[in-house]
Amino acid sequence: MEEAIILEGEEKQELFANKTTLLVVLSAAMAGLLFGLDIGVISGALPFITSAFKLTSQQQEWVVSSMMLGAALGAISNAWFSFKLGRKYSLLISALFFAVGSVGSGLSGNVELLIFWRIILGFAIGIASYTAPLYLSEMAPENIRGKMISAYQLLITVGILVAFLSDTYFTPTQNWRMMLGILCIPAFLLMLTISFLPNTPRWLAAKGRHEEALQVLHLIRNNERKVKKEYDEIQDSLKVKQEGWHLFKANKNVRRVVFLGMALQAMQQFTGMNIIMYYAPEIFKRAGFQSNYQQMIATVIIGLTFVLATFIAIFTVDKLGRKPILKVGFTIMAIGTFVLGLCLHLIGQGNTSAFIPYASIGMAIMCIGGYAMSAAPVIWVLCSEIQPLKSRDFGISCSTTTNWVSNMIIGATFLTLIHLVGITWTFWLYTICNVLFIFVVIFFVPETKNVTLEHIEKNLLNNKPLREIGD
Repeated sequence: MEEAIILEGEEKQELFANKTTLLVVLSAAMAGLLFGLDIGVISGALPFITSAFKLTSQQQEWVVSSMMLGAALGAISNAWFSFKLGRKYSLLISALFFAVGSVGSGLSGNVELLIFWRIILGFAIGIASYTAPLYLSEMAPENIRGKMISAYQLLITVGILVAFLSDTYFTPTQNWRMMLGILCIPAFLLMLTISFLPNTPRWLAAKGRHEEALQVLHLIRNNERKVKKEYDEIQDSLKVKQEGWHLFKANKNVRRVVFLGMALQAMQQFTGMNIIMYYAPEIFKRAGFQSNYQQMIATVIIGLTFVLATFIAIFTVDKLGRKPILKVGFTIMAIGTFVLGLCLHLIGQGNTSAFIPYASIGMAIMCIGGYAMSAAPVIWVLCSEIQPLKSRDFGISCSTTTNWVSNMIIGATFLTLIHLVGITWTFWLYTICNVLFIFVVIFFVPETKNVTLEHIEKNLLNNKPLREIGD
């Protein structure tokens, strides 16, 4: 009888912990929704902004890529915010910048002001893209950590799709100001949601707030044994004396994993997939779809594909693992970009076959599907897992900044590349990159499924090869 009462108590505690974990995931993942909205909205708004302000190709590139510049600055700055204020308050700061930047963008009277407010929005995205996966990785149990961080990526894709749908709704009136300004509403909702979240136990312990760390662990784990084991592992990882930049300089193993995180984020961007997002109407125009409405419908299909394919990652990342998914995804993207480039080449040569424009859309869908099921979520999962606790803020700051600098480069060079080498070779360059990335995954990327953050850290600091630190 007594044993039955104990079991019933444990079941209730587990149910409460699971509900709390779900609430944490949904709340933090809301940052991903805003992230996606701001990435997706410029695709439909850009043609009308170009018409309103008479933009050149270079100015269009800056309207797109200025957000990435702000994101890089936000990621760098957030190393301080996240370390000093904690993950929760970093997300609140991000939501505030989202709200201000959205209103400012919608009210911009010239392209210079628009670029300024896009930088502010980027600053918010840089903070959110750094903090949300980090928050989720530090709150999640190891057996569903990949799924939780992938849920954040799912909300990004939902945000992109909603932005595409919103743009399509406003396309007949060409109201780009509403396209940009309406995003302040979810920003205020994010501020409200995050205010109820706790800080992470790892950050609290690192700040010497051990009682609070234990309270949060009891809140999100389902029994005393798991709480004690995880707390002891956190305490062991805190025994490393140096931290951040000083640990990076002093420890070659930390340098190895920081550089791996930076390489992974650069790889994610040089797949070329965000180009399809940012310039979808331009790509579909070159594929033969002339009306703005046709281009936006094709863009919405891309956004829907992004959402649906992300579910593949959510349901497989903790079962199949990170490496197999990445290898499959990069292969799909390599094939897709090659055939898309070929289709655009045939159209450029005057081929009027009716199937080629639809084949172009099919290849774009294939590319985005491969990206959404692999590099888009899994890179963020890996980068939030592989950094040691004492240098986690520094390491993730480096990798996230690399992501946005790389993103800015591709956003600021796409139209220029088209003019220099043509749209076909532009996509074939991304094909070459995707093939190279398959080999990087094989020889350097670790498998981290079902492994605690502390175990990964122990293997790293014991000088194991990078590809084996999850063993």
